[in-house]
Amino acid sequence: MTLSTLDPVPALVAIDLQRGIASGRETTPHPLADVIARSAELADAFRARGLPVILVRVTLDGAGFSPGRSDRPRAGGTPPEGWDEIVDELAGHPTDVVVTKRNVGGFVGTDLDLQLRRRGVTQVLFTGVATSMGVEGTARAAHDHGYHVVLVTDAMADTDEATHHHSVGAIFPKIGETTTTAEVLATLGAPAAV
Repeated sequence: MTLSTLDPVPALVAIDLQRGIASGRETTPHPLADVIARSAELADAFRARGLPVILVRVTLDGAGFSPGRSDRPRAGGTPPEGWDEIVDELAGHPTDVVVTKRNVGGFVGTDLDLQLRRRGVTQVLFTGVATSMGVEGTARAAHDHGYHVVLVTDAMADTDEATHHHSVGAIFPKIGETTTTAEVLATLGAPAAV
């Protein structure tokens, strides 16, 4: 688990760190509060260096969610007001880009790829929840789109420890590099003096 290098224009992509998902959800192996705090620390570091921060949220706004049949269908109904709003620790930064998805992964049916390419991004660093769903789905697509993928494993969590460890141990090494928040911050170094 090591980060080989940072490209000249990496982007931080935080997945599904939003009020409705963060509210009262138990996650493993890291509490969701820690995932949010580490993601916010990384976002602050990226912003301080003028690097892109992309916040991907999922919404259930009547436009539909991935329509395919599954053994475990998603809960229906209308979520409460504010369910899909970015958590306060990450929200409110005018330079951040918010991408709204209606699928597990962040690329299908969104402008995520366009937003990254417009900014000259060649490397994406992922944080968020759930490791085995939104994070893995988006990271796989990023790899398929030709981005260098970095997975910040102490800034992500899942509701099931076995699926988190499967993603981190079996899937992520095949599509990118795994690292920690501390290693990313050390690799970023100090922001340039203005």
